[in-house]
Order: sequence, then structure tokens, then C-alpha cells
Amino acid sequence: MSAWKRLRLWGRQRRYVIRRNPKLYRTYRIGVGIVGAVVLAGGIVAIPYPGPGWLIVFLGLGILASEFAWAHRLLTFARGKYDAWIDWIGRQHWSVQTAVWLSTAAIVLGTLWLLGALGLVAGWVNIDAGWLDSPIFS
Repeated sequence: MSAWKRLRLWGRQRRYVIRRNPKLYRTYRIGVGIVGAVVLAGGIVAIPYPGPGWLIVFLGLGILASEFAWAHRLLTFARGKYDAWIDWIGRQHWSVQTAVWLSTAAIVLGTLWLLGALGLVAGWVNIDAGWLDSPIFS
């Protein structure tokens, strides 16, 4: 038996023990809910940035879907819409694809500016540009 199968069998046995004890099961579900919600929130924040934003969202939904039926339905729906979006973008003319990438870049730069990251980096390289400072954290 492979290590992966042994790990899955061990996990199933632990979940069976947890589900037999109502208090432990309630605590487990609350823990899964908290961890899944934190991962999902982090993924939502990371969506417009380069990197694994959508992967983190799907990971958070997967964690929640392990215990909650509504999260499983949402995960299935979201994966379908994400795949449809990627297919649609892939069929578009290069100008539409460029517009989507430029819009994403504008969102990233805008949020970095609002959070003060641009002004912070400018200070590191001794650029005194007041317009790079965040209007929120001035």
C-alpha cells in the first residue's frame, strides 16, 4: 500500500472517530470553518495580484467543502465559471486579452498605491515623489 493511501485511510479513521463524538465534531467543524474562511479571504484579496490568487480561493473553498455542503456547491459553481472565463479569454482577440491584462495591472497598482507600498518602495531608493504616497495612510 502506498504512503498516500495509508495517509488517506488514517485520515478517514480519524474523521470517523471525530464524527462519533458530537462535541468534538462541532469543534472540528468550527475549526474547519475558521481555517477555510481565513484561507478563502486571503485568496480573495490575492486574486488581482500576480500569483496564485484563484488557487488560494479554491483551496479555501476546498477546505470548507470538506465539511459544508454549501461550500461544495459553491466550489463546483466557481470552478465552472473560472474555466468558462479562461476559455472565453483564450478565444478573444489579442486586443481584448491586452485590455484585460492592463486592467488587472491597473487594479494592482491602484491597490498598492492606496496601501502605501509605492511610496514605501520609493523611499527605499531615495525617490521623493509625494504623489506616490497613499492618500489613506498619509
